[in-house]
Order: sequence, then structure tokens, then C-alpha cells
Amino acid sequence: MIRLSFECNRCGECCSHLGLVNIIKEDHGDYHFLICNQYTGEKTEVAIDPDKIPLFLNKSLLPRCPEVCPFYRVEPVSGNTYCTIHLTRPEMCRDFGCWRLLILDSTGKRAGRVMGSRYLASEDEVLTRLFEDIINNLAEYDDEVWDQHVTLELARAGYIVRT
Repeated sequence: MIRLSFECNRCGECCSHLGLVNIIKEDHGDYHFLICNQYTGEKTEVAIDPDKIPLFLNKSLLPRCPEVCPFYRVEPVSGNTYCTIHLTRPEMCRDFGCWRLLILDSTGKRAGRVMGSRYLASEDEVLTRLFEDIINNLAEYDDEVWDQHVTLELARAGYIVRT
């Protein structure tokens, strides 16, 4: 698998629905668990990072966000987010890259993301139409050059692109 350069901004979007994917199958005690990926059947033994045990014990987020990963926590005072099993997290979490291109509107608000192999995730109708009409028709096969063309087209349309 190709790993894209990616810097986590700790928004929690990747973990917000992972409770539907990774479920705790067994509690082995001493903050060790067996989790199962509901889609692949893959089982992974994980352990709470020693420095995050107090954070893991705070389960106040779970009733408010029932689909969140069972190991995702928000520190109450700072609001910082954490994966409490970061050191032993499953392969799918290790391979995750939130976006390849982040697309902001002219005010700096997120309008969409290009993920994986040129997939647009967006609810912005103008951006979606731009992708359908122009960007999806780019015949460039080299990903780096494609990204440059997309960035140029989006800039012409008033969008800001972060890589």
C-alpha cells in the first residue's frame, strides 16, 4: 500500500464512526483487548497506551457519540483528541491518511477532500460539479502531475488547496 504524506490535525473524523468497524470482542484485563474489524473479520490485540489510561477511563464521550471508536477520547480540559491505543492500533488505522488534497473555499472553510485514488469527498455542489465537468476528465496518469493540474483548476475556480 502506498502511504501518502499526511499530518494529523486531530480532528477525530477518522475515528468518529470506527465504533461501527472495530468492536471490542474480548477484554483481557489490564487494559488489553481483542478487537475485530466488522468488515474484514481481522482481529487485533491492542493495549491502552500507559500514559493514556486515565484518559481511557473517562467514557463520557461514548454516550454522546455512539459510533465513535471505543478507544477515541477527548481530553476534557484542553479539548485535545487522542487514540488511547495509538502504539498498538490496527493496521487500517496505521495506513489511514485523511486526505490527499484538502480543498478549502475562499473563506478557508473546508469544501472537500481528495482521498485515495482521486476520489472527491464533498458536499459542496459547485466543487462536485467542477470535478464532474473538468477534473474527472483530466487524462494525466502521473499522480503528482494530476495533483498539480487539479490544484491549478481549483485555484482558478477560487478554491484553496492544501497538500
